[in-house]
Amino acid sequence: MSKLTFTPKQIQFLKTNPYVKNVSEKSITYSDEFKRHFVSESLDSKTAKQIFSEAGFDLDMLGETRVKAFSKKWRKKYRDNGVLALKDTRQDHSGRVRKTELTSEQQIEKLQAKISLLEQENELLKKSEWSERRLEKNEKTSEIFARIHKMKTDGSYTGTIVDACDVLEVSRSGYYNYLKSSGTRNVRDEEDQAWRTKIEKGYSYRGYEKGSRSIVMYFKNILGITVNRKKVQRLMRKFNIFCPIRKANPYKRMAKATKEHRTVENQLERQFDQGIAHKVLLTDITYLPGADGFLGYLSTIKDGTTKEILAHYVSDNLKLDISLNTVDALMSAHGATLHKDAFIHSDQGVHYTSPKFHKKLIENHLGQSMSRRGNCWDNAPQESFFGHLKDEMNYENCTNLEELRATVSDYIDYYNNERGQWNLKKLPPVHYREQFLSGIA
Repeated sequence: MSKLTFTPKQIQFLKTNPYVKNVSEKSITYSDEFKRHFVSESLDSKTAKQIFSEAGFDLDMLGETRVKAFSKKWRKKYRDNGVLALKDTRQDHSGRVRKTELTSEQQIEKLQAKISLLEQENELLKKSEWSERRLEKNEKTSEIFARIHKMKTDGSYTGTIVDACDVLEVSRSGYYNYLKSSGTRNVRDEEDQAWRTKIEKGYSYRGYEKGSRSIVMYFKNILGITVNRKKVQRLMRKFNIFCPIRKANPYKRMAKATKEHRTVENQLERQFDQGIAHKVLLTDITYLPGADGFLGYLSTIKDGTTKEILAHYVSDNLKLDISLNTVDALMSAHGATLHKDAFIHSDQGVHYTSPKFHKKLIENHLGQSMSRRGNCWDNAPQESFFGHLKDEMNYENCTNLEELRATVSDYIDYYNNERGQWNLKKLPPVHYREQFLSGIA
């Protein structure tokens, strides 16, 4: 603030100005009306000195520093919060509790005052296109400089460059630097136009739209020209050349953001046979293409120790129910004989990361383990079963879901009860389990 002080004579003179609310030796308080008047005139391209002078103030008495400080303060308040921010609220927010309630007339008067302020704000916004344009976040600084220069050149703006830059929130030195570099800028624009033709040709080469990487490789491999990728990106932005991009799956994005689907640690570490029946339960899903375009899906749960298929479910779609129904089949057939620490091991497919599947396991007191991403060896016994099934079972002739279910059920019955396995002492899984549990195996 200015170090100038007011003499008693100057104080008396300032008090006669209707725009002065209060004045002391070191400070002056302006009325809310003058603040709104100042912003209004400022938007009409008048300078701060001109506004203060026309309002009856002696600029030498106030001092240039004081005028600039108040001007900057009021403009910032209006820019940030509108005309309501210009109101002096110190009396309204003194911190003291109001002892008496406002009467109906006082409340109406207060509301009318607020309405009046809002109406004045609307009038201020209508006065100048600048007040709207300066809020456009996408407008580049160079475009603002060009607009100021155009308005000064065609005479539509008669104010100073300082005020124009202040209102539009740009640097005055930057504006003059913009004017000084106009020659260099024109040369660069001509070069950019020449490159634009080449980029557009590369962009649509052979009818396939490309991004900046592909265009750079087009220049190098087809035209034999080495060009910096950043230059290509800049020119594509400048001339609004956009490459097609694959849209992200909104469901996957939401699931990731909310952590709806989640993976768990690999508790198995390929220790499939832990010497305990009905403890390590391996699960997975495979597809079974039939005749006439029919496609079925099989979900199974396999015992890691006895190699028995404990439960399976066949469906004609890959909805989440296929994994949930398989767990239900497991609990229905073997729920009473499962080990107390039994857990289901699977890959990181969407069926097994689903919160519904996780909830189903918790309800049935089952743990959960998952393979590492993209590592089929972490669930090798289950993959091995699917391989044998597809080699041995005649599913290609199935034309509907009923036929496929009957075929799969027959094969799994054969696999569990009759098909011997070399590593199970040449016994079928069910017979091996019976001997294993009796202590013979």
